[in-house]
Amino acid sequence: MKQITSRENSLYKELKLLATSSQVRRKAGRTLLDGVHLCEAYKQHLGAPELCIVSEAALGDPEVYQLLEACESAHIQCISLPANLYQAISQVEHGVGIMFIISTPSPVLPALIQENSVALDGLQDPGNMGSILRSAAAAGIKNIFCSSGTVFAWSPKVMRAGMGAHFLLNIFENVDLNAVLRNTAIPVLGTSSHTETTIYQADLAQPLIWLFGHEGQGVSDSLMALADMTVTIPQQAAIESLNVAASAAVCFFEQVRQQSFR
Repeated sequence: MKQITSRENSLYKELKLLATSSQVRRKAGRTLLDGVHLCEAYKQHLGAPELCIVSEAALGDPEVYQLLEACESAHIQCISLPANLYQAISQVEHGVGIMFIISTPSPVLPALIQENSVALDGLQDPGNMGSILRSAAAAGIKNIFCSSGTVFAWSPKVMRAGMGAHFLLNIFENVDLNAVLRNTAIPVLGTSSHTETTIYQADLAQPLIWLFGHEGQGVSDSLMALADMTVTIPQQAAIESLNVAASAAVCFFEQVRQQSFR
């Protein structure tokens, strides 16, 4: 295992840029998995990373040791950093002290959408994005289509909120949702507070594309016009509408409930 002790090391400089700049991550097609849980989930579902980074302070941790040993057995480059250098690139406070560098998956758009999917139009908050991905994976949804204005799905904040869900999904970014939603064999459902049909009245037992939008502005009018149906989540009038991540979870699991009875 290689040791890096200087901030002037060229590899360390590259890692710091990757850790701190979304633009660099997008351009490089690479990102960081920070912490034992994400690294273990990646190893379980997708295999070995490009690079393993360990804090010297974590070398005695059994979980870190197992991941490090697995990487070395697979001939993956591993480096150790002093605690101060590691913390400068980690975004996790009081983390265990291990990161993977991976290539950002870039699946090919399907010719025709036929399985449960989610389309996200301009979603901005990393926490909301990660929560939606986590709920989607738990509900057995496979595809996530993200418009060009949507937060980068592979940013460290989104991945921490997703808790490993990324590795169970096909995530398509910078997608022309107008084209995608016109190229589907299954219905598109938009959620709206200005409709009377509730998710409990709609037929959700079939494969669907769920359409969700920006936290404040919602789904654009042009995309909502492509929805085969709009549905609402009934709730007390005195309460402001649920946020998009909570709404998505309610919708996904009502679909799971209906499918379990079909």
